[in-house]
Amino acid sequence: MIKKQDLPECPVATTVNLVGGKWKLLILRNLLNRPYRFNELQKSLKGISHKVLAESLCSMIDDGIIIRVDYNENPPHIEYVLSQLGEAMRPIINAMEEWGNFYKNNI
Repeated sequence: MIKKQDLPECPVATTVNLVGGKWKLLILRNLLNRPYRFNELQKSLKGISHKVLAESLCSMIDDGIIIRVDYNENPPHIEYVLSQLGEAMRPIINAMEEWGNFYKNNI
């Protein structure tokens, strides 16, 4: 987890630091709809490697954005869900979707 004193002074830079990059934003986009298991999340994100997904999930868990839910079953059943902090990204992701549609319709 990033310590508060290590965060950039600029709030936009803080957000980019936590969820910037292609994969974290797409993971957030998917988890806004429902919980995902690792393999189905990987299948839904064309081109992401096992390693990059695992590192992204671990980082987002450490930062408090998502939660790893272990159902303690055999075979193992683990899901990833948004935390309350992650859920707060919903309006931002929705605004990005709106802008993306606006851009595609106006180029």
